[in-house]
Amino acid sequence: MSEPFDLKNHIQYSEGSIVSKTIVDRKSGTLTLFAFDKNQGLSEHTAPFDAVIEVLDGEAEITLQAKPVTVSSGQMIIMPANIPHSLRAIERFKMLLIMVRS
Repeated sequence: MSEPFDLKNHIQYSEGSIVSKTIVDRKSGTLTLFAFDKNQGLSEHTAPFDAVIEVLDGEAEITLQAKPVTVSSGQMIIMPANIPHSLRAIERFKMLLIMVRS
């Protein structure tokens, strides 16, 4: 049986790096927590599946198709499949990445 837990406190920051923790990994999709130290990020890439980012803490700039968008705690953003995107933490930043495979 599952027990409730606080997503934001389920992963910790690490100075100068990015920490990730997979919570669910199924054929249908994944749930992965990320903690980015300030100015850390992911370079531009694409993914073959739709994805949703739920911001748990902090602030980041997400670039979708060369258009930057600032997201902060309490917000979500949808990233369609096969669209180039990147991410940079403006300040320490935690997110839940929901990847939808089917």
